[in-house]
Amino acid sequence: MNNIEIIIFANSFKHHQHCVAGKYIKTGQWVRAVSNSEGAELNHDQAKCQNPHGTYNVKPLQKVLMNFSSHAPLKHQPENYVIDDSRWRQNYKIADEELKSYLDNPDHLWGSSDRVAYSSILSGQITIMQSLYLVQVQNMKLFKNKYGKRRALFSYKGLAYDLAVTDPNFDRIVDNNTNVQGILCISLGEEFEGNCYKIVATIF
Repeated sequence: MNNIEIIIFANSFKHHQHCVAGKYIKTGQWVRAVSNSEGAELNHDQAKCQNPHGTYNVKPLQKVLMNFSSHAPLKHQPENYVIDDSRWRQNYKIADEELKSYLDNPDHLWGSSDRVAYSSILSGQITIMQSLYLVQVQNMKLFKNKYGKRRALFSYKGLAYDLAVTDPNFDRIVDNNTNVQGILCISLGEEFEGNCYKIVATIF
């Protein structure tokens, strides 16, 4: 896959590196950019793109031209694509008001809890058709719990969720009381101690 134009919806923290994902403009399908077939995160240099002014971290809402060496689906992350060694190129961005035209509309976010049992995915009891959603939520509250962990409390289609947040802009949004649209990019993370946790990757 060469010169694939992706709208970026996430560049979030993952092991102090980057998890970058977005939608292929031509088809609307999700693409998660990974550094190998095991779904590894991207380093700081890999998560950059070039524009006429220089080379910068990719940001949500940018349109970026990317190249991929292979599709490397995992059972819990079917939209993983391995990047090649070429530099990404920015091709403008979409406006904030365009965001709603890219929303997903699932009945729920992989169930009602904050995690999915990895064994249920491996056994086929639960099939993950996509591990990324862009959704409009209600009654959102951003906070840090007693352990200092960043969390988002919200409801979606009548279900209440309390999920970890990896958006690098979380502190700025909370500290500045920034007005947000209540749109979230939510990702199903890698297996950790028997579960795949649901993560808020970006707050719009």
